[in-house]
Amino acid sequence: MSLLTVGTVAFDDIETPSGRAEKVVGGACTYISLAASYFVTPVRVVSVVGDDFPEDTLDYLRRRGVDLEGLQVKKGEKSFFWAGRYHSNFNSRDTLDTQLNVLATFDPILPEIYRKSDYLMLGNLTPQVQIRVLEQLTHRPKLVALDTMNFWMDIALDDLKKVLEKVDVLTINDEEARQLSGEHSLLKAAKVIHDMGPKYLIIKKGEHGALLFHRGQIFFAPALPLAEVIDPTGAGDTFAGGFMGWIAKTGDTSFDNMKRAVIYGSAMASFCVEQFSIERLKGLTPAMIENRVEQFAELVKF
Repeated sequence: MSLLTVGTVAFDDIETPSGRAEKVVGGACTYISLAASYFVTPVRVVSVVGDDFPEDTLDYLRRRGVDLEGLQVKKGEKSFFWAGRYHSNFNSRDTLDTQLNVLATFDPILPEIYRKSDYLMLGNLTPQVQIRVLEQLTHRPKLVALDTMNFWMDIALDDLKKVLEKVDVLTINDEEARQLSGEHSLLKAAKVIHDMGPKYLIIKKGEHGALLFHRGQIFFAPALPLAEVIDPTGAGDTFAGGFMGWIAKTGDTSFDNMKRAVIYGSAMASFCVEQFSIERLKGLTPAMIENRVEQFAELVKF
């Protein structure tokens, strides 16, 4: 089974209460594809970078089974850059700098083989780019998932609603769910969002876990208590990669398997926050992942 991912491949400057990392590898597509690669290959990437992006990182992704044919490399240009500082609770952050660079003129071009991918994960990007990707598919994937944020709700809501009509799964956080729906109750918010198109809704609540909604059914996955959190950047994208990777591996889009996918996504995200950038996601083994999943299972066993 093949998984197509769309999003940013970028550089980050990150400051957290645990320390600081300057110009490290980041980007939604990077986290999604790396996490998913532990479950399924090929993971196909559609994104853009400048020629300043490190070749050794791209080589590592290729070794992990990530197909980079759809990654555009713009000569003489710089990659997308984001800098942020997290507050003491690790949940809120301030954006210090955003440099679109190559992303400002990004036009996603899908190689022919990408247009028949089995599964699609639309990472957090402008809705216009997400629509452009959907328009290039020659057949509908078995499952289409979308991640978005309040920024696009503020400036491109009409386009975002057009994308929502075409996706099966939406992943957002609780504040974004309330903004998108206009409802404070997450139960009411889920119903409103379902009516917009997505059959499945995942509401991420950070250190308080995640909720999965589908036609009146609800599943709650707790967050794993960790002794130390270093960097939450990319945790949501890593969750999405683990979630979609598990779905693509099993080929099962039932609600029961979605529950398992939420746990696998949560397990991958729990690794991500233990180091800066993608460093903790490197070198994982199936045994390490299964052990982490078992820790989640113990949390809800009674």
